[in-house]
Amino acid sequence: MTPIIDTTATANLRGSIWMIAAMAAFALEDALIKMASQTMPIGQILIIFGLGGASVFAIAARTNNQPLFVPDVLSLPMRIRVLFEVIGRLFYVLAISLIPLSAATVILQATPLVVVAGAALIFGEKVGWRRWTAIAVGMLGVLVVIQPGAESFSLLSLLAVVGMIGFAGRDLASRAAPVSLGTAVLGFYGFLAIVVAGALYAVWQRVPFSMPDTSTTFTLLAAIFAGCAAYACLMRAMLTGEVSAVTPLRYTRLLFGIFLGVAVFGEQVSIAMIAGSALIVASGVFILSRGRA
Repeated sequence: MTPIIDTTATANLRGSIWMIAAMAAFALEDALIKMASQTMPIGQILIIFGLGGASVFAIAARTNNQPLFVPDVLSLPMRIRVLFEVIGRLFYVLAISLIPLSAATVILQATPLVVVAGAALIFGEKVGWRRWTAIAVGMLGVLVVIQPGAESFSLLSLLAVVGMIGFAGRDLASRAAPVSLGTAVLGFYGFLAIVVAGALYAVWQRVPFSMPDTSTTFTLLAAIFAGCAAYACLMRAMLTGEVSAVTPLRYTRLLFGIFLGVAVFGEQVSIAMIAGSALIVASGVFILSRGRA
């Protein structure tokens, strides 16, 4: 049965609150993983985080009588989705562990722009010149943030760019995924992909795993809880209010990410980062408004 979405102002307000809560939880997840990366190998973090999240979604799927192992999980869109999930998660976690959290968060906000461009090129969706211009302006914002050619430029910033492209590819593949697969099942395989990403990186890095101390253990458990809570809040937001009303609030993740970067890790926010953020957010909001029209 298709859920009935209340489109009143009150429902949109509730949906907006759920979306803001989701973005805060995602930013907290990033900060906790960055903290854990200071004492534990990246591959081990990804494996533990992925197993924890997969367990939560496996329980959720079984509670809702959704089978986890069905032929549709082996479909081409799902295999492509897992591939991009591995790329996105691995490179983004590498980014937040090696570059400022605030910078990685800003670059990640360009994901919707790449999704719109991909939808036009792959699915043939109609995107007019105004939205193409907005996409170009948003990509310019990414360049402003990473500042190629400047003395402060670091090749490590490209890790966040690759991660962002991976997440965009995952979102595009999700649109083509079989409709028989529920959100809990997609979440389960998404977190299993994180386990694969961690295993691959662990083999490449060849750093022995370590026994986490009490502080790191609680940090990872909190990261798993934050990630699952973020996903649940996101789903609740999309089912509570109008998509066009709640989706722009995805950009609040940028504010939370910058705040945590400054408050927890002592990062500095440059004029270039502020300018790039403004270009990315303005482009994204414009594209959403044009899509609604």
